[in-house]
Amino acid sequence: MEFLAEYASFLAKTATLVIAILVVLSAIAGLRSKGRRKPGGQLQVTRLNEFYKDLRERLESGLLDKAQLKALRKQQAKAEKQQKKGKAEEKGRVFVLDFDGDIKASATESLRNEITALLTLATARDEVVLRLESGGGLVHSYGLAASQLARIRQAGIPLTVCIDKVAASGGYMMACIGEKIVSAPFAVVGSIGVVAQLPNVNRLLKKHDIDFEVLTAGEYKRTLTVFGENTDKGREKFQEDLDITHQLFKDFVARYRPQLHIDEVATGEVWLGVAALNRQLVDNCRPATSTSASARATPTCSTCTMPNARACKSGLAWRPVARWRTLWWAYGVNSAACANTLNLLKFFFVQGVARLKE
Repeated sequence: MEFLAEYASFLAKTATLVIAILVVLSAIAGLRSKGRRKPGGQLQVTRLNEFYKDLRERLESGLLDKAQLKALRKQQAKAEKQQKKGKAEEKGRVFVLDFDGDIKASATESLRNEITALLTLATARDEVVLRLESGGGLVHSYGLAASQLARIRQAGIPLTVCIDKVAASGGYMMACIGEKIVSAPFAVVGSIGVVAQLPNVNRLLKKHDIDFEVLTAGEYKRTLTVFGENTDKGREKFQEDLDITHQLFKDFVARYRPQLHIDEVATGEVWLGVAALNRQLVDNCRPATSTSASARATPTCSTCTMPNARACKSGLAWRPVARWRTLWWAYGVNSAACANTLNLLKFFFVQGVARLKE
């Protein structure tokens, strides 16, 4: 028994030593990899010319016999050789970017970095095509996203915005910056308006004898609240703020698309692509795939993405109680969000009251 005890003690000491060595090695490896890590993610560039060329060659290989395919390849090689010999002035390039927007426009940081990289190389002979999909979101978030696209216009580089599914509210704020807007026939476009909505559970609190105090310094520091009792004066001020934001939105759209009858389209309504074309909200009706595919005639057509870039969080005010107004003051927030939040608040309060009674 004494031998077994000594052997167990030896095994325990050995295992402890091995584990300590592994922990130290892991810590060193982690520090080294952290030091090598580059901030901001990586920029990935894909040449769309090669993608479309590969599609065409696959189709030709499947349809043509060997003799026809061989003759076609010789003809293509000869044409490429002649093109290289008689090289004329350099043609422009097409840079294709993607923006898939959520309510917080989380992809803005990636878009910012992509545009920064692009502007170091692109010239007025080139073109930028943005494939946009967004139903809108927070005012300040989409204002920042739109300002990134304005950098392209300010640099004198043509910008085309393509909408396959939806570019509404904050999404249209981004789209209107394009010199050309191309929409799919049934894409949802428009919603030039502002919506703010929040639940109020003050009566529920009173029903269960729960007091909630709101203390402010400044007459309009808090206009509408979730837990406190709202007043007509607060509602009027809140509506005034919405009207000011809406006017700024209208002025922004009118600046980039002066051909619009802004008062007729800035009603918060949405239109499908064909109807939007009739109201001059878009310039053409065809899917974004057609626009990108047509760019294959250019010498260089590339997509730029930053999959590892971190979403920008510094500009978001997501303090659930202290900043409810910012949270719900958004472009295109649907009423389901408010309903779900109200149900959740009711659940928590009912549970809390039930526990107090126990």
